[in-house]
Amino acid sequence: MLTRSPLKLALLATATVAISLTAGCGGRGKMKDTAFVARDVDTLYRAAKDKLDSGDTRVAAALFDEVERQHPYSPWARRAQLMSAFSYYVAKDFTKSTQAAQRFLEIHPGNRDAAYAYYLIGLNYYEQISDVSRDQKNTKLAKDALTEVIRRYPNTRYASDAKLKLDLVNDHLAGKEMNIGRAYERSGKWLAAQLRFRNVIEQYQTTSHAPEALFRLVETNLVLGIPEEAQKAAAVLGTNYPGTEWYEKAYQLMQKHAPGTSAS
Repeated sequence: MLTRSPLKLALLATATVAISLTAGCGGRGKMKDTAFVARDVDTLYRAAKDKLDSGDTRVAAALFDEVERQHPYSPWARRAQLMSAFSYYVAKDFTKSTQAAQRFLEIHPGNRDAAYAYYLIGLNYYEQISDVSRDQKNTKLAKDALTEVIRRYPNTRYASDAKLKLDLVNDHLAGKEMNIGRAYERSGKWLAAQLRFRNVIEQYQTTSHAPEALFRLVETNLVLGIPEEAQKAAAVLGTNYPGTEWYEKAYQLMQKHAPGTSAS
Protein backbone atom coordinates (compact mmCIF):
# COMPACT_ATOMS: atom_id res chain seq x y z
CA MET A 1 0.00 0.00 0.00
CA LEU A 2 1.26 3.44 -0.89
CA THR A 3 2.15 5.54 2.17
CA ARG A 4 3.16 9.15 2.48
CA SER A 5 5.31 10.85 5.05
CA PRO A 6 3.71 13.48 7.32
CA LEU A 7 5.80 16.11 5.57
CA LYS A 8 4.53 15.16 2.12
CA LEU A 9 0.94 15.03 3.36
CA ALA A 10 1.30 18.45 4.89
CA LEU A 11 2.50 19.85 1.60
CA LEU A 12 -0.84 18.97 0.04
CA ALA A 13 -2.73 21.46 2.21
CA THR A 14 -1.31 24.94 2.01
CA ALA A 15 -2.80 28.10 0.60
CA THR A 16 -6.42 27.08 1.06
CA VAL A 17 -6.36 28.58 4.54
CA ALA A 18 -5.45 31.95 3.10
CA ILE A 19 -7.58 34.94 2.28
CA SER A 20 -10.57 34.32 0.07
CA LEU A 21 -8.69 33.41 -3.09
CA THR A 22 -9.66 30.82 -5.64
CA ALA A 23 -7.39 29.08 -8.08
CA GLY A 24 -7.33 26.23 -10.55
CA CYS A 25 -4.73 23.53 -10.95
CA GLY A 26 -1.75 25.82 -11.47
CA GLY A 27 -1.63 25.63 -15.25
CA ARG A 28 1.11 27.50 -17.02
CA GLY A 29 -0.92 29.43 -19.58
CA LYS A 30 0.65 31.16 -22.55
CA MET A 31 2.28 34.49 -21.93
CA LYS A 32 1.55 35.52 -25.50
CA ASP A 33 -2.15 35.54 -24.58
CA THR A 34 -1.46 38.38 -22.17
CA ALA A 35 -1.71 41.61 -24.08
CA PHE A 36 0.01 44.22 -21.94
CA VAL A 37 -1.87 47.18 -23.35
CA ALA A 38 -3.30 50.03 -21.34
CA ARG A 39 -6.63 49.01 -19.83
CA ASP A 40 -8.83 50.37 -17.11
CA VAL A 41 -8.17 48.82 -13.72
CA ASP A 42 -11.48 46.96 -13.47
CA THR A 43 -11.03 45.25 -16.84
CA LEU A 44 -7.41 44.36 -16.15
CA TYR A 45 -8.05 43.02 -12.65
CA ARG A 46 -11.04 41.00 -13.89
CA ALA A 47 -8.91 39.49 -16.66
CA ALA A 48 -6.28 38.47 -14.10
CA LYS A 49 -8.89 36.93 -11.82
CA ASP A 50 -10.44 35.00 -14.71
CA LYS A 51 -7.04 33.56 -15.60
CA LEU A 52 -6.50 32.55 -12.00
CA ASP A 53 -9.89 30.88 -11.77
CA SER A 54 -9.27 28.97 -14.99
CA GLY A 55 -5.88 27.71 -13.80
CA ASP A 56 -3.63 29.89 -15.96
CA THR A 57 -1.72 30.93 -12.88
CA ARG A 58 1.42 32.28 -14.54
CA VAL A 59 -0.60 34.47 -16.86
CA ALA A 60 -2.73 35.54 -13.91
CA ALA A 61 0.35 36.53 -11.92
CA ALA A 62 1.68 38.57 -14.82
CA LEU A 63 -1.67 40.31 -15.22
CA PHE A 64 -1.86 41.13 -11.52
CA ASP A 65 1.63 42.59 -11.84
CA GLU A 66 0.33 44.65 -14.72
CA VAL A 67 -2.50 45.99 -12.53
CA GLU A 68 0.11 47.34 -10.15
CA ARG A 69 2.27 48.71 -12.97
CA GLN A 70 -0.51 50.47 -14.86
CA HIS A 71 -2.50 51.65 -11.84
CA PRO A 72 -0.01 52.00 -8.95
CA TYR A 73 -2.19 54.40 -6.96
CA SER A 74 -5.43 52.50 -7.39
CA PRO A 75 -6.94 50.67 -4.38
CA TRP A 76 -6.71 47.58 -6.58
CA ALA A 77 -2.92 47.80 -6.79
CA ARG A 78 -2.45 46.65 -3.20
CA ARG A 79 -4.79 43.73 -3.70
CA ALA A 80 -3.12 42.84 -6.99
CA GLN A 81 0.29 42.59 -5.29
CA LEU A 82 -0.94 39.91 -2.94
CA MET A 83 -2.91 38.13 -5.64
CA SER A 84 0.23 38.09 -7.77
CA ALA A 85 2.17 36.48 -4.92
CA PHE A 86 -0.57 33.88 -4.50
CA SER A 87 -0.74 33.18 -8.24
CA TYR A 88 3.01 32.63 -8.44
CA TYR A 89 2.74 30.30 -5.43
CA VAL A 90 0.07 28.16 -7.11
CA ALA A 91 2.19 28.13 -10.27
CA LYS A 92 5.06 26.80 -8.10
CA ASP A 93 7.25 29.77 -8.92
CA PHE A 94 8.21 30.12 -5.28
CA THR A 95 10.98 32.65 -5.84
CA LYS A 96 8.71 35.14 -7.57
CA SER A 97 5.96 34.50 -5.05
CA THR A 98 8.33 35.31 -2.20
CA GLN A 99 9.55 38.43 -3.96
CA ALA A 100 5.98 39.63 -4.52
CA ALA A 101 5.01 38.98 -0.90
CA GLN A 102 8.12 40.77 0.36
CA ARG A 103 7.38 43.74 -1.89
CA PHE A 104 3.85 43.88 -0.47
CA LEU A 105 5.24 43.95 3.07
CA GLU A 106 7.75 46.66 2.23
CA ILE A 107 5.00 48.91 0.86
CA HIS A 108 2.15 47.93 3.20
CA PRO A 109 3.73 46.66 6.45
CA GLY A 110 0.69 47.50 8.56
CA ASN A 111 -1.96 46.22 6.19
CA ARG A 112 -4.48 43.73 7.54
CA ASP A 113 -3.30 41.16 4.97
CA ALA A 114 0.33 41.41 6.08
CA ALA A 115 -0.18 38.25 8.14
CA TYR A 116 -0.99 36.31 5.01
CA ALA A 117 2.02 37.77 3.18
CA TYR A 118 4.33 36.54 5.95
CA TYR A 119 2.57 33.18 5.93
CA LEU A 120 2.92 32.87 2.16
CA ILE A 121 6.67 33.48 2.41
CA GLY A 122 6.83 30.61 4.90
CA LEU A 123 4.86 28.36 2.55
CA ASN A 124 7.18 29.13 -0.34
CA TYR A 125 10.23 27.97 1.62
CA TYR A 126 8.29 25.06 3.10
CA GLU A 127 7.39 23.78 -0.36
CA GLN A 128 11.08 23.70 -1.28
CA ILE A 129 12.22 21.50 1.60
CA SER A 130 14.49 18.84 0.19
CA ASP A 131 15.40 15.34 1.26
CA VAL A 132 17.57 15.11 4.39
CA SER A 133 20.47 13.91 2.26
CA ARG A 134 20.62 17.34 0.58
CA ASP A 135 21.29 20.90 1.72
CA GLN A 136 18.69 22.21 4.18
CA LYS A 137 18.93 25.93 3.47
CA ASN A 138 15.25 26.19 2.52
CA THR A 139 14.26 24.16 5.57
CA LYS A 140 16.00 26.67 7.82
CA LEU A 141 14.45 29.58 5.93
CA ALA A 142 11.04 27.95 6.32
CA LYS A 143 11.63 27.63 10.04
CA ASP A 144 12.57 31.30 10.34
CA ALA A 145 9.60 32.46 8.27
CA LEU A 146 7.04 30.27 10.05
CA THR A 147 8.43 31.32 13.43
CA GLU A 148 7.97 34.95 12.37
CA VAL A 149 4.31 34.30 11.56
CA ILE A 150 3.76 32.80 15.00
CA ARG A 151 5.60 35.65 16.70
CA ARG A 152 3.80 38.45 14.90
CA TYR A 153 0.32 36.98 14.59
CA PRO A 154 -0.06 34.40 17.39
CA ASN A 155 -3.86 34.37 17.43
CA THR A 156 -4.47 33.93 13.72
CA ARG A 157 -5.27 30.84 11.68
CA TYR A 158 -1.98 31.40 9.90
CA ALA A 159 -0.12 30.96 13.19
CA SER A 160 -2.05 27.76 13.91
CA ASP A 161 -1.06 26.24 10.60
CA ALA A 162 2.49 27.58 10.94
CA LYS A 163 2.85 25.72 14.25
CA LEU A 164 1.88 22.44 12.63
CA LYS A 165 4.30 22.96 9.80
CA LEU A 166 7.04 24.08 12.18
CA ASP A 167 6.82 20.73 13.98
CA LEU A 168 7.46 18.97 10.69
CA VAL A 169 10.26 21.39 9.81
CA ASN A 170 12.01 20.69 13.12
CA ASP A 171 11.60 16.96 12.59
CA HIS A 172 13.21 17.36 9.18
CA LEU A 173 16.15 19.34 10.58
CA ALA A 174 16.61 16.74 13.31
CA GLY A 175 16.60 14.05 10.63
CA LYS A 176 19.40 15.86 8.84
CA GLU A 177 21.46 15.98 12.05
CA MET A 178 20.88 12.27 12.60
CA ASN A 179 21.85 11.51 9.01
CA ILE A 180 25.17 13.30 9.44
CA GLY A 181 25.73 11.80 12.88
CA ARG A 182 25.25 8.25 11.61
CA ALA A 183 27.69 8.92 8.78
CA TYR A 184 30.31 10.11 11.27
CA GLU A 185 29.65 7.09 13.44
CA ARG A 186 30.09 4.69 10.54
CA SER A 187 33.47 6.25 9.75
CA GLY A 188 34.61 6.05 13.36
CA LYS A 189 34.45 9.79 14.06
CA TRP A 190 32.82 9.27 17.43
CA LEU A 191 33.14 12.77 18.86
CA ALA A 192 31.84 14.42 15.70
CA ALA A 193 28.93 11.99 15.74
CA GLN A 194 28.16 12.78 19.36
CA LEU A 195 28.01 16.49 18.58
CA ARG A 196 25.23 15.86 16.05
CA PHE A 197 23.31 13.58 18.38
CA ARG A 198 23.54 16.11 21.20
CA ASN A 199 22.22 18.79 18.85
CA VAL A 200 19.12 16.68 18.31
CA ILE A 201 18.58 16.20 22.03
CA GLU A 202 19.15 19.84 22.90
CA GLN A 203 17.48 21.58 19.95
CA TYR A 204 14.90 19.07 18.71
CA GLN A 205 14.00 17.11 21.81
CA THR A 206 10.29 17.00 20.91
CA THR A 207 10.88 15.37 17.53
CA SER A 208 10.62 11.72 16.63
CA HIS A 209 14.42 11.47 16.39
CA ALA A 210 15.17 12.12 20.07
CA PRO A 211 14.98 8.46 21.24
CA GLU A 212 17.46 7.31 18.60
CA ALA A 213 19.77 10.24 19.37
CA LEU A 214 19.91 9.14 23.02
CA PHE A 215 20.60 5.57 21.99
CA ARG A 216 23.43 6.73 19.72
CA LEU A 217 24.96 8.56 22.68
CA VAL A 218 24.85 5.34 24.67
CA GLU A 219 26.49 3.55 21.78
CA THR A 220 29.26 6.07 21.13
CA ASN A 221 30.08 6.60 24.81
CA LEU A 222 30.54 2.87 25.26
CA VAL A 223 32.87 2.77 22.24
CA LEU A 224 34.82 5.70 23.71
CA GLY A 225 35.13 3.86 27.00
CA ILE A 226 32.94 6.22 29.02
CA PRO A 227 30.28 3.89 30.55
CA GLU A 228 29.22 6.53 33.08
CA GLU A 229 28.11 8.89 30.28
CA ALA A 230 26.50 6.01 28.46
CA GLN A 231 24.57 5.24 31.64
CA LYS A 232 23.31 8.82 31.87
CA ALA A 233 22.00 8.76 28.32
CA ALA A 234 20.42 5.35 28.88
CA ALA A 235 18.70 6.59 32.04
CA VAL A 236 17.19 9.56 30.21
CA LEU A 237 16.10 7.24 27.43
CA GLY A 238 14.51 4.85 29.90
CA THR A 239 12.69 7.66 31.72
CA ASN A 240 11.28 9.37 28.65
CA TYR A 241 10.93 6.56 26.11
CA PRO A 242 10.66 3.31 28.11
CA GLY A 243 8.65 1.37 25.53
CA THR A 244 10.68 2.13 22.44
CA GLU A 245 12.98 -0.12 20.46
CA TRP A 246 15.80 2.33 21.18
CA TYR A 247 15.49 1.81 24.91
CA GLU A 248 15.53 -1.97 24.45
CA LYS A 249 18.68 -1.70 22.36
CA ALA A 250 20.30 0.60 24.90
CA TYR A 251 19.44 -1.77 27.73
CA GLN A 252 21.02 -4.69 25.90
CA LEU A 253 24.16 -2.66 25.15
CA MET A 254 24.53 -1.60 28.76
CA GLN A 255 24.15 -5.18 29.96
CA LYS A 256 26.69 -6.44 27.44
CA HIS A 257 29.35 -3.74 27.59
CA ALA A 258 28.84 -2.20 31.00
CA PRO A 259 27.50 -5.03 33.18
CA GLY A 260 28.25 -3.11 36.33
CA THR A 261 25.62 -0.51 35.46
CA SER A 262 21.92 -0.58 34.71
CA ALA A 263 19.98 1.15 31.93
CA SER A 264 17.08 1.99 34.21
